[in-house]
Amino acid sequence: MSNDAYLVSLGAKIRHLRKDLGYSQEELADIIKSNRLTVLRIESGKVNSTINMLIEIAKALKVEIGDLVTL
Repeated sequence: MSNDAYLVSLGAKIRHLRKDLGYSQEELADIIKSNRLTVLRIESGKVNSTINMLIEIAKALKVEIGDLVTL
């Protein structure tokens, strides 16, 4: 899988988990101490997040980091 395809797939997983919890992008951004634009860019696969950001997202979405990044 190419890096771009991986980022799109990861973003889709994050979006799905966020919606399952009923969070808006703004709410997730607040929880991870970021902003909505960053969440939008991560979910659309346009940015390669740091491991620290992915750890915070995993905590916010109540999943293990391994579950988040495993496709």
